[in-house]
Amino acid sequence: MSTIAIHNLTRDYGHGKGIFQISFQVEEGEVFGFLGPNGAGKTTTIRHLMGFLRPKSGQCSINELDCWRDREQIQKSLGYIPGEISFFDDMTGTEYLQFAANYRKLGPNSRQKELLERFELDPKGKIKKMSKGMKQKIGIVSAFMHDSQILILDEPTSGLDPLMQNRFIELIHEEKQRGKTILLSSHMFEEVERTCDRIGIIREGRLAAVDSVDTLRERHLHQYTVTLDTPEQAAAFARDFGGISEGLRVQVAARQSLEAIFLNYYGGDEHD
Repeated sequence: MSTIAIHNLTRDYGHGKGIFQISFQVEEGEVFGFLGPNGAGKTTTIRHLMGFLRPKSGQCSINELDCWRDREQIQKSLGYIPGEISFFDDMTGTEYLQFAANYRKLGPNSRQKELLERFELDPKGKIKKMSKGMKQKIGIVSAFMHDSQILILDEPTSGLDPLMQNRFIELIHEEKQRGKTILLSSHMFEEVERTCDRIGIIREGRLAAVDSVDTLRERHLHQYTVTLDTPEQAAAFARDFGGISEGLRVQVAARQSLEAIFLNYYGGDEHD
């Protein structure tokens, strides 16, 4: 049984906008990266999973519960960071987190204090006066403090500085070790590459690929033949670059970065 299952999910807004025949699964304990630029369909897919949108066709489920019909039950058990976080601006961060804790009926064993310290956040000020990064930290604390087994994270490090991005990646690694199931939507290649078991690449509302990073790299492996002046030079070149020498020639395989692989799918006609 897949923890998150999407089958032929479609929502057509017209003029080529929307999502079309999206199908993938996220297994228990897996971190699944959902990679694509803004406007590709990541958030629309996630809004269906959260029960905010009703599928025009296709299905999506979490723990075998229908994401639209059983949305109230599903939302109680999820940790969620929306792509565009909205707060009650007249609240302080402390008041908002208390509101979220009361909504979740959290007791004194909440992880709130630990998370505030990890992300160096003092939530006492008014939210409307906070920076984008501070608001994002409040969203992270709110999503993780009830220790849900399933996390759906839409651009979770938007607005964070590099230090806090690293803190977040460390948190994802820890949650994965604890068996959490995580769907991580992002357009940040390093974040996805460092955290995810498998990746789905979405292009213009359609899935272009779903696989592990290693498998994607194997699929997009580039082979080169280099000719040297002497067999000795060829042998030395092969040792230095992990190639295979045959006389004056060396066969070398070059692995692409995740960003280069992504551009193969999304870089325009010259990459198709």
